[in-house]
Amino acid sequence: MSGLKSLAKDTAIYGMSSIVGRFLNYLLVPLYTAKMSAASGGYGIVTNIYAMTALLLVILTYGMETGFFRYVNKKDCNPDTVYSTVIISVGTTSLLFTLLCYIFLGDISSLLGYAEHPEYIMMMACVVAMDAFQNIPFAYLRHKKKALKFAAIKFVFIIPNILLNLFFFIACPYLLKHYPGTVDWFYSPSYGVGYVFVANLICTGLQMLCLMPELTGFKYRFDMQLLRSMLKYSFPILILGIAGILNQTVDKIIFRFVYPDSTTANAQLGIYGATSKIAMIMAMLTQAFRYAYEPFVFGKNKDKDNKETYAKAMKFFIIFTLLAYLGVMCYIDILKYIIQPDYWEGLRVIPIVMAAEIFMGINFNLSFWYKLTDNTKWGAYLSIIGCVVIISLNIIFVPKYGYMACAWAGFFGYLTIMLLSYFIGQKKYPIDYDLGGITMYALLAVILLEIRRAAHTGTLWIDFLTGTLLIAVFIVYIVKKDFPLKDIPIINRLIKK
Repeated sequence: MSGLKSLAKDTAIYGMSSIVGRFLNYLLVPLYTAKMSAASGGYGIVTNIYAMTALLLVILTYGMETGFFRYVNKKDCNPDTVYSTVIISVGTTSLLFTLLCYIFLGDISSLLGYAEHPEYIMMMACVVAMDAFQNIPFAYLRHKKKALKFAAIKFVFIIPNILLNLFFFIACPYLLKHYPGTVDWFYSPSYGVGYVFVANLICTGLQMLCLMPELTGFKYRFDMQLLRSMLKYSFPILILGIAGILNQTVDKIIFRFVYPDSTTANAQLGIYGATSKIAMIMAMLTQAFRYAYEPFVFGKNKDKDNKETYAKAMKFFIIFTLLAYLGVMCYIDILKYIIQPDYWEGLRVIPIVMAAEIFMGINFNLSFWYKLTDNTKWGAYLSIIGCVVIISLNIIFVPKYGYMACAWAGFFGYLTIMLLSYFIGQKKYPIDYDLGGITMYALLAVILLEIRRAAHTGTLWIDFLTGTLLIAVFIVYIVKKDFPLKDIPIINRLIKK
């Protein structure tokens, strides 16, 4: 149980940088949707380019983050050698990527549909190269259990990024109107969406500076034999990662190419991207859990009670993601004000996207059966299958149903991966998950959501109270079944008094 407490503590700290950070970035969503109307398609450009950079980030990291955790915990490997070898490898490939993008910038920009603004592509190429490199020192911080430092450096990106966006989209227009001499030498209102990428580039550079202490203070050693072994282990994870990130982003990448009306494709993609942001609270929880869980699992693998611990972790993950799902859906009438009203037509994708995120999180928990047994090829197989499902459904149905097809494609793709991973995993590395208890939580969540839907009045304060009551019912059930109040240290001390 002490291992689970440590996991919960680290998840809370990593969650501070992930959840709080993304929440603060949510403050930019109403800013973007206010300054870029749905019809303009500006937010569609942001959605499209960020989807491509997410894919490139996985390619440029090529599974070495997970490979680092695997090899740094091996008794016959020197941790400093593992770390420096990975740093040199990922740093070299990131630098080469940036150089190639610069050389072929014109061709790449034209191919992607940004011939008029090739600087968008170059800025984000630099960002994704630095992000890929930074993943390794961030992984090193997680390995060393320096969760607070990890979170602090993440905020070095988050806070300046918010401030710069406020500067470019609010302060600069005001200054240009009232005191033009202060900003007209560098600011142009027509550049619009480009300032999103400028801010990102500046803040990624600041984050790189903060990571410099993690890149010094030890002797660099490059072990080619070790690298070959790590690449062999990590290559299936790269395939898994590419397929996995395509599962998350391929709809946003190909939408402009398969949607029949090219004049409104960016506008539709912007609506989908903006409304999906509300659903991303599930992605935040999954990411926070992943940051703490991956080093925890590889370290815990030496203990005898590991399978029981994994089963408990899975159950608690599902419980709290279902609670988050209920929270978003019960308070959707308030949360929708994150975006502007001309984007509200896309709110119907939120429950679908959130359910898909739950499936993805469950699959992450299930994935350790092939990571711990060094059968990472299975992860690649499963992700490729899911990717084929998602891409096929997008190509077939987007022309007719637009972004709703994107949401449902993700739902069925992740559901397919989850089911296959569970049934194959139970044969290869059986874990006794509490399926009965998990099913009861899922059924209760469905029932409460149906009550919420049936009791919806359209009056904000009544619906808020109804939603709060339903969430309270779910929390009471959690406390009664799996998380008694006496297990909480503070309350336990009060009870004893």
